[in-house]
Amino acid sequence: MKRLTGILFIAISAASFGTLAIFGKFAYAAGMDTFTVLFLRFGLSAAFMTVILFLRREPFPRGRILAQLIGMGALGYVGQSFMYMTAIKYASSGLVALLLYLYPMFVFILSMIVLREKATTVKIIALALALGGSALTVDPNGGQLIGALMAVTAALIYSIYIIVGTNVMKHVTAVQSSTVIFASAGLVYGVLTFTNGAHFPVDNSGWLSVLGIVTLSTIIPVVTFLAGLERIGPTNAAMLSTLEPVVTVLLAAWLFDEKLTPIVLLGGGLILAAVLILTRAEMRSNDTSGI
Repeated sequence: MKRLTGILFIAISAASFGTLAIFGKFAYAAGMDTFTVLFLRFGLSAAFMTVILFLRREPFPRGRILAQLIGMGALGYVGQSFMYMTAIKYASSGLVALLLYLYPMFVFILSMIVLREKATTVKIIALALALGGSALTVDPNGGQLIGALMAVTAALIYSIYIIVGTNVMKHVTAVQSSTVIFASAGLVYGVLTFTNGAHFPVDNSGWLSVLGIVTLSTIIPVVTFLAGLERIGPTNAAMLSTLEPVVTVLLAAWLFDEKLTPIVLLGGGLILAAVLILTRAEMRSNDTSGI
């Protein structure tokens, strides 16, 4: 039951993360810049999670675990998002998205090296389907080499974030960890925002976009991802997260009338097949462990 709950958490996380690009598009249309969006995203999320932490009467993390959580936020999230946003300036968004979704492969490799995780046939098949589906779902139109390198770096940073988080989540709850991660990332982006000049929303629609980014694209997905990561491990969590581009593509088709080509639909089908294969394997594992 624990592992099936973990799968559900990661699926919710991926679906919620998939809304970020949509809300981000509305936020930029409201006059905001990248640093301001990310400052409000993490700063407001940190404030909300701090209140939840006190209401639940959970202690604030300390010592080595606190340092690791700060690193996950100030280095992991900030580094990944900065590389991703900068890469888009030098390469197409499709190519950047495609290269970012190399991270399940990086997590798979790092898990075997660092965590001594076994490379099962099911995981290899699911990984191949997920990577292939991601390649078909996005539209890589090319760009400069520096953009591609930044996108790959973003994928590698996020992979390390997941590996570090696997160990950290053994010692803290999702509420404790996300509070520190949001606060440390928000602090870094706060400095960058006010150093470069803040660009807050110019109308109510912009603030509604910020509200969507904070709740649906940050708090819900990060908390559920960390909760799921602790239950099913880094490789499964990374592969299940490839549901995210499927959600983004479907929302873009619905809200912005973007066309769903047969290739995109095929890519989405491959990703869903990978999810079903992993879910079935986890159900069998759960049944076997319960005997």
